[in-house]
Amino acid sequence: MTFIRSRLFVCLTALSAAMPALAQTVTPCPAELKPLATCYAGADQNGATYWIAIPAKWNRMLVMHAHGGPRLAAIAPDNALEDLQRFAVTVKQGYAWAGSSYRRPGYGVRVAAEDTDNLRKLFIERFGKPALTILHGQSWGGNVAAKGLELYGVNPDGSHNYDGVVFTNGMIAGGTLNYLHRADLRAVYQYYCKNHPRPDEAQYPLWQGLPAGARMTGKELEARVNECTGISLPAAQRSAAQAHNLANILAVVPVPERTLVSNLNWATFMFRDLVQRVLGGRNPFSNQNVAYRGSDDDAALNRGVARFSADPQALAQLAEDSNVSGRLPLPVISLHAIDDPTALVEYETHYRDLAAGAGSAGNLLQTFSNENEHSKLADAEYAALFDALTKWIRTGVKPAARDMPALCAQQPFGGGCHFVPNYVPAPLFSRIAPRN
Repeated sequence: MTFIRSRLFVCLTALSAAMPALAQTVTPCPAELKPLATCYAGADQNGATYWIAIPAKWNRMLVMHAHGGPRLAAIAPDNALEDLQRFAVTVKQGYAWAGSSYRRPGYGVRVAAEDTDNLRKLFIERFGKPALTILHGQSWGGNVAAKGLELYGVNPDGSHNYDGVVFTNGMIAGGTLNYLHRADLRAVYQYYCKNHPRPDEAQYPLWQGLPAGARMTGKELEARVNECTGISLPAAQRSAAQAHNLANILAVVPVPERTLVSNLNWATFMFRDLVQRVLGGRNPFSNQNVAYRGSDDDAALNRGVARFSADPQALAQLAEDSNVSGRLPLPVISLHAIDDPTALVEYETHYRDLAAGAGSAGNLLQTFSNENEHSKLADAEYAALFDALTKWIRTGVKPAARDMPALCAQQPFGGGCHFVPNYVPAPLFSRIAPRN
């Protein structure tokens, strides 16, 4: 089966330049959807692979999914399969679901938004226009969906390509803000650990992530973090130096212990992709005037930590690719775990302020849950989001955050209901170190 899929992928990619891509049945649905839906997979005209699932009892509505990441692994036929499996609840609700791998690995919000919209067009060509189309962005896909809403939500003639948008644990502050705490993490980690790079290795600016040609792997990075902090050891087995380093890093930078390695991974390999491939080797990050606080000796930390300044051209290029205006021509609902260990819940405050400044507050409903995961929240909560948004689109009546617990409780799906209707996130720069 793997060989057949690979040959099919090669054939679809080779033919894509000569003819429009069409969805083809190539594999059964994931196990939990086999009795409920028909699945399709293929590649579009740019080589982005995709999966589509259409339930037997289709409600004639489509969810276009923008996945998180950015993923750095090579594009393959099954890239979007894990997203379909994670959000299978939407298909069980009766929605058709479509997700693109995007045409290339790595950073690029505009390209990812275009690939998602290309898949929407492909779906219509093959299966007809849905009654409603909802754009869903998860994690970094929230940035993709937020940009896609502004680029493709409404056509110049006023017609709609999408009818509403859902963000779940979205990185919706835009590229120039989403990664500041990870840039801080590289600097603070190196101050305490001095092993990324080591003193006897080639030195490079930390904002590069890694220098060109470096062959470090994720496992090697994890070993260095453990060497410095003992993070893979029980707390009682860490040396005094390891415990000291770990406590200070976590006190200064807003990442939890359980995701320290993954956040450093992004600040290493994703930064390399962003800086070297997208920004031409230029630096989009600055900590020049940042006062780090929370350590056992802030004065020494601020004297000794590595400093860097953003290149204006790189900053402008990153903003053009991934920052958003907050203009919302369509209803938007977001759900964010309060204890999200990967995408800061305070991103929601920034997006709310953008929407208010653009006069779009009436088209935004933000909801929050008392959960501490990033990639997957409760199925019943997802179902409630899509039900609430669909009703809002059809009636024009905006739901309230206080409505969500009851709507969630009505859902025939698992995971529980963890909405916190009265929660209001703090400002972003109360969580990360302010910049001048």
